[in-house]
Amino acid sequence: MTLIQASEFKAKCLALMDQVARTGEAIVVTKNGRPIAELRPYRAPRAKSLIGLQAGRIEIHGDIVAPVGGELWDALK
Repeated sequence: MTLIQASEFKAKCLALMDQVARTGEAIVVTKNGRPIAELRPYRAPRAKSLIGLQAGRIEIHGDIVAPVGGELWDALK
């Protein structure tokens, strides 16, 4: 990870953005020697929910609710 002073970042901002996009390496911007910001490549957010993730990919064949083999059973025994 590259460290760069805020004043240098200000002067070279567009070139640094191109560098990050090209290399994928993050740059940490410092002010008075302390990190204050990070410039990193953009990554689209991942799906946060699994609901609907397989929509259109799964097929149901037959009755998935009826008892298997037509047998009735008592779960309380």
